[in-house]
Amino acid sequence: MAYGIIHFFPGGTREQYEAALPVVHPSDGSLPPGQIFHAAGPSAGGWTIMAVHDSKESWEAFRDGILMPRMQAGVAGSFTGPPQETVFEAYKFQTG
Repeated sequence: MAYGIIHFFPGGTREQYEAALPVVHPSDGSLPPGQIFHAAGPSAGGWTIMAVHDSKESWEAFRDGILMPRMQAGVAGSFTGPPQETVFEAYKFQTG
C-alpha cells in the first residue's frame, strides 16, 4: 500500500529546500528508490514537502538509510530544525 509523508518546516524557505534536495535525492533528478511522488512549495508560515512511497517499508528505508543520516550530518544552507511530520497509508493514490 502506498505511504504518504508530509513534512512542514516552520519558517522554511525555497533556498533551504534547494540546499537539501541534492543531498538526499539522486543527482540525475530522479526519485529515490520506492518514492513515486514528490512535491514541495511554500505554505503558510514555512515550506511543505509531500512524498508518496510505494510502501511504508520503502519510506523507512529512505528515511533511515539516506534522509536522516545525511540531514543529521549537516547540510549548509538547509533547514535548521526537524519538520512537523504527518504520515498516512494512502487509501487511494491516483495520477493523471
